[in-house]
Amino acid sequence: MEFLSACGEMAQQVEERIRGLTGTPEGGEVIGMGADLTPTKRIDQVAEDCVLEYLKENPLCSLLISEEAGKVRFDEGEGTIFLDPIDGTFNAVAGIPFYALSIAYAKDGVVRQAFVRNLASGETFTAIKGKFSYCDGKPIRVSKISHLDECAMSVYGRKFDPTRVMQIGQKIRRWRLLGASALELCYIGNGRIDGFIDLRGTLRVTDAAAGMLVCTEAGGKVTDLEGHAIKFPDEVTIGRCIVATNGALHHKVIEYLR
Repeated sequence: MEFLSACGEMAQQVEERIRGLTGTPEGGEVIGMGADLTPTKRIDQVAEDCVLEYLKENPLCSLLISEEAGKVRFDEGEGTIFLDPIDGTFNAVAGIPFYALSIAYAKDGVVRQAFVRNLASGETFTAIKGKFSYCDGKPIRVSKISHLDECAMSVYGRKFDPTRVMQIGQKIRRWRLLGASALELCYIGNGRIDGFIDLRGTLRVTDAAAGMLVCTEAGGKVTDLEGHAIKFPDEVTIGRCIVATNGALHHKVIEYLR
């Protein structure tokens, strides 16, 4: 089955499965510890189980890497899928309509297709490397903002070391911390925000892989804090810092972070 169509089917099933859990204490109940070494909420587990069931019946990859289950291998299929079943779990449990299913497909170490759906609104971002970046089937493009004092950015800093955040924060016009990194990366792609900076060192491949492709195929740029190409390990226990922008702002952001 065509990958993005399959993702649409998975998203529909996840939406149905978690509907009764969003905005409820039950959805936020901690039921275990995930492979990423963070607590697993009930809503996370229900969403992930839904995708796992689908992939067992429809082998789209030989390896799944997901936040709760870690690495799951399949006898059929090829390539790797990076899954975040609920990106923005806090928002989902709190009833804030900004949380997503994030799925990326990689082969030979390169992310080639991406699917991110806001599970609250149904808005869907898709991308194929070298071909397109879409929102609900329509082409998207990053903003043309080129001055920090005109831009809007999501900026996440380390809890106890706000120095770097404040330096860039004094220059940008608007802060937007929306709480779902996959969607925020997609929002750069369609020009709703101009950048996403995460200095916490906790962003994992499952969080970022799909959103990064949507962003870059729409003209954006994603690097590490030094401006170099970013490489995530295939492990959910290892996080990275990230800088993503519309491209026009990138060198300015990197300079301020230095």
